[in-house]
Amino acid sequence: MFIGKTLKLKIQQSLRLLPALQLVWQSGRSWTIARIVILVIQSTLPLLSLYLTKLLIDTVSTSLITADKTTVFHQGVVLIVIAGAVTLATTLCNSLAEVVNTAQSQRLTDYMQSILHAKSIEADLEYYENAQYYDALQRAQQEAPYRPNQILNHLAQVGQNGLSLLVMVGLLLSLHWGIVGILLVAVIPAVLVRSKYAQIIYNWQRKWTPIERQATYLGWMLTSDVYAKEIRLFNLGNLFSERFRHLRRQIYKESLALITRRSMASLVAQAIAGIFIFAVYAFILYQTIFGTLRLGDLVLYQQALQRGQAALQGLLGNLSSLYEDNLFLANLYEFLDLKPKLVEPLHPKAIPQAIKTGIIFDHVSFQYSTTTRQALFDINLTIRPGEVVALVGENGSGKTTLIKLLCRLYDPTTGNITIDGIDLSQFKTTELRRQISVIFQDYAKYHLTASENIWLGNIDIPQDHEDVTKAAYRSGADAVIKSLPQGYDTILGKLFDQGEELSIGQWQKIALARAFLRDSQIIVLDEPTSALDPKAEEEVFQKFRQLINGQAAILISHRLSTVKMADCIYVMEHGRIVENGTHEELMQLGASYAHLFETQAQHYR
Repeated sequence: MFIGKTLKLKIQQSLRLLPALQLVWQSGRSWTIARIVILVIQSTLPLLSLYLTKLLIDTVSTSLITADKTTVFHQGVVLIVIAGAVTLATTLCNSLAEVVNTAQSQRLTDYMQSILHAKSIEADLEYYENAQYYDALQRAQQEAPYRPNQILNHLAQVGQNGLSLLVMVGLLLSLHWGIVGILLVAVIPAVLVRSKYAQIIYNWQRKWTPIERQATYLGWMLTSDVYAKEIRLFNLGNLFSERFRHLRRQIYKESLALITRRSMASLVAQAIAGIFIFAVYAFILYQTIFGTLRLGDLVLYQQALQRGQAALQGLLGNLSSLYEDNLFLANLYEFLDLKPKLVEPLHPKAIPQAIKTGIIFDHVSFQYSTTTRQALFDINLTIRPGEVVALVGENGSGKTTLIKLLCRLYDPTTGNITIDGIDLSQFKTTELRRQISVIFQDYAKYHLTASENIWLGNIDIPQDHEDVTKAAYRSGADAVIKSLPQGYDTILGKLFDQGEELSIGQWQKIALARAFLRDSQIIVLDEPTSALDPKAEEEVFQKFRQLINGQAAILISHRLSTVKMADCIYVMEHGRIVENGTHEELMQLGASYAHLFETQAQHYR
């Protein structure tokens, strides 16, 4: 029973090689074929060279005892010319192999990166809030660029070493059958050491991935512009540098200890192998001096033994490497096997071309998977087309979470969200999101041209479309962009050459323009003007209110002076809606909203 389970596990591990080889093939078929052909040629030429060496030495030996030295000399010259041609062919193959290997490896690296990018895009937002996801991603990124290619190399070397070993074993068997057994015994300790430490290193890497990520994060903080100001103002450079060095010392210490143990074990294994091999050398020397071996035979068998040992050790080493590759492929497949948790409908329904009854949250509650605290409790609200609905409340009250549910970045834990009576889960997710235009409070700053920054809001139109400038005008970004050196062609941010940095308020106008460009039925502004001065904010919202044409609009803002224009205001506290109504109704109610409004109003009196 145990043997059956072990065999099944080994077969399953071996099958991991197949998709990895498929990845190699898909990354560049022509380069892969060229690489295989060159590997076959490279495995054949050394055998031919060895045989030519044997013939040349025998020819020289014959010349010592024959009278027709001219004929023997001509034979020797022919052998030297052939050996030179083989050497030239070997050099040519090695040069071609370098070019092919570099090209094919680069193609594979790029292809694997594209696969990781596609999987990252496919992953739900929930994964990005889970530390285990980042551990899996880092391990996959470590293996993806080279591991599949390495498997191809090892399989090719298995064939190459196997062919060499077959020829060498045939030669050595003609001398004495026991030599082959001694060869096998000599290399077994080294193979066992390698296999054992492959598993140990694999387990070590998985254990230390979180520490590696912490060190990487500290290194990024020390070199990124995001933290540059605070690191200097609060003199945090030495603190973070020391923490980085501490983590790297931990990793270095553990890694060095592990590699040292493996090296010592390998040294012992090699010493054992050396004893056996030198014993065989002594036997060959004895047979040459006291036996029937000629000088050419001595060289042939000595080379056969040397290359046979190398081929056998290489073969078993390649098999051990394939075992190691199998272990580490699990890191790659662990990431590639991640499945979206948001289930797409088998028979999706069409998004209404024009929303009629509106968006309804019906007894919606939600809890993030990484916490035991519920983020939303029994939310009920309606957003009708042409209406502006405002969500107000303190940080952490659940406003942004509610928007994430509307965008179907998450599904509700309980309850339903519908558009014209159809649950969001019945729509194709990409089609649903196409109908929603959102600017989150942590909006993205793309280090691209100003035009591209806005155009990303609707990539279905040409980049030079006039709607890009119209959206910029609506948000107030047009004046900012026209003041830049290359106008709409100016690269924003300082990451690339000739880039222009913007103020927070200017970046916010760019993000607003991106949201306005999207031709969607639902528009969501999550703290869209927090970095604007009151006058600019008032101008944006006046334009926003005028330009809403049948769209359902949701506005989140801490500045209650700007939400007065909303048709309905929902007040949220600790994940619950505690009040709703117009500004006048809520002021008359004299509860939470009225208190917040009066508190803010005092600062302007």
